[in-house]
Amino acid sequence: MTTAVPRARRLLPRWRQYGRPRELVVRYLLLLLVLGLTVGPLLWQLLASLKSTGEDVFGADATLLPRHPTLRAYREVFDQVPVATYIRNSLTVVVLSITSQLVFSTTAGYMLSKPGWKGRRAVWVVLVASMMFPFESIMVSLFLSIRDLGLVDSLAGVWLPGFVGAINVLLMRGAFLAVPREIEDSAMLDGAGEWQRFRYLYLPSAWGAIMVVVINTFISAWDDFLWPLIVLRSENHMTLTLGLSRLQSSSFGYDQRVVMAGSVISVIPVLVLFVITQRWFYKGVSAGAVKL
Repeated sequence: MTTAVPRARRLLPRWRQYGRPRELVVRYLLLLLVLGLTVGPLLWQLLASLKSTGEDVFGADATLLPRHPTLRAYREVFDQVPVATYIRNSLTVVVLSITSQLVFSTTAGYMLSKPGWKGRRAVWVVLVASMMFPFESIMVSLFLSIRDLGLVDSLAGVWLPGFVGAINVLLMRGAFLAVPREIEDSAMLDGAGEWQRFRYLYLPSAWGAIMVVVINTFISAWDDFLWPLIVLRSENHMTLTLGLSRLQSSSFGYDQRVVMAGSVISVIPVLVLFVITQRWFYKGVSAGAVKL
């Protein structure tokens, strides 16, 4: 009995650092609310896609859980549109985007992290200012440029405007600035050249930020709908998000369950990638913060 009281007193400060019980309840309620707002729509789409033909998706008689779960809607998706072709086109754009983003964002971020050359500050300001303009304000000029290059209705025309992003350059710059200057000086004393320091010192230390660039690029290239809609014409060149939108047309006999199934199919690769790389993603977000 005498030893239990001091132990409870030692544990009391640890409990207080998380707040009072009422505050904890409010925190968890807010977390559950955010979880419901973010995961709820995706879960509802999944459940709606598993409903049979006689079950309502919307309306007063609609239920959340399917009474007779079936994969009929997913079979209809593959029967109505060439999903394999759409996936291949999307993967092509994704691979091109990730490759160009990694090459240019890492090299540009490395150069911006090195002091001592004129125009470094001006380039940084231009990159930050370019993020202030929405894509809709420049998409007409982008389309005219792609048309003049003869890349309309091609996957290269979809990829080219996003071959490098300012946010990724600044992210890599912040990650490279976190490398201690003393380590680079030691590498220089050992005879390491510029390329060797970049490859063997800076890139391994910025692995978390590199994974953030990969995930962000994958999501933006995979989920992009507006720009492929403007550039692409033929079905053989359509990406997955653009091609699955055809399921809502009357020519396929609009079925809400089939549309929900198509949405779930398009989200699955993003979820799989994030689950695999989430550990490096969270480390990279904190390590690659933009520094002034």
